[in-house]
Amino acid sequence: MREFIASGEPVASAVLVSTAGLGVSSATVRTIMAKLEDEGFIQQPHTSAGRVPTDRGYRFYVDLLLEAKRPSRAASAVETLLRRDAPDRRLDSVLPQVSHVIAQASRTVGFAFGPPNEGAVFERVEFVPLTATRVLVIIVARGGHVMQKVIDLGEPLRADELHTAANYLNAEFSGVPLSRAREVVLERMKEERLLYDALVARAMRLASSTFADLPEDRTIYVEGTSALLEGGSGLTMAMLQALVAMIEEKQRLLTLLNEYIDGPGLTVVIGAEHLEPSLRPFSLVACTFDDGTGIGTIGVIGPTRMRYSRAIDVVDGAAQAVSRVLRDPN
Repeated sequence: MREFIASGEPVASAVLVSTAGLGVSSATVRTIMAKLEDEGFIQQPHTSAGRVPTDRGYRFYVDLLLEAKRPSRAASAVETLLRRDAPDRRLDSVLPQVSHVIAQASRTVGFAFGPPNEGAVFERVEFVPLTATRVLVIIVARGGHVMQKVIDLGEPLRADELHTAANYLNAEFSGVPLSRAREVVLERMKEERLLYDALVARAMRLASSTFADLPEDRTIYVEGTSALLEGGSGLTMAMLQALVAMIEEKQRLLTLLNEYIDGPGLTVVIGAEHLEPSLRPFSLVACTFDDGTGIGTIGVIGPTRMRYSRAIDVVDGAAQAVSRVLRDPN
């Protein structure tokens, strides 16, 4: 397995005898390889060629790696990089950085996405005037979730009025779950105070527009597609085009990844195990992280002939690092 992953060439019995130091003859190794082929762990691409692993063989190998898995050696190195390169320790700066780090380290496609917006807790809002009546709303939720939307107020408001309204809303709603915030606003808008307090009335109208129709989709950060275009991956152009198309349609990829991630910890999906036929030339290694507000996921996608031991160590270590950086930003 390691020989094929390293070389990309079918492995002959003579190569195994010389490189592995098995202390047996090539004929004995050929007999063992024939049995492994009968059981579906390896296959012979050509009559005169050596053998290559099947998806079943990769699964057996990966399961052994997971059973013998040691504490990740990559965790501390990734954490150091994140604390250096994402100094604000916010989710929307940490996740792009970690997707880049794991893509570089594994020479595959790295991805990262945070917890869903539902369950997020409001921390603060900022209003940035774009035109006389249009405003960019920046909502920051606890844990570093950042959401943006543009609203049309229907009336001109000065920058100082927007700033005052933001301060009022931040004082009133900090700590309120976003899923509950709109209900609270509607309840407040029925109070008699709005009849005589213009500041509060303006702030509530802004809040109503701010908390309405917040996007529920999570942002997925993807890095490293160029690594798969390099020679030696064993992937055809059609295979690469199918993966790139799915990556560009990020919501489709996110939906598929959610099908795989059904609990905390590591998940490895190999070749034919994919639900999406166009992904079957690829393998996926993913791990969840907890930022204190919910569960997100980071991982890599690469050819089935990937360095699984390296990918597992990097992804596992990066997930630990992300959890620590987001939970303890100091």
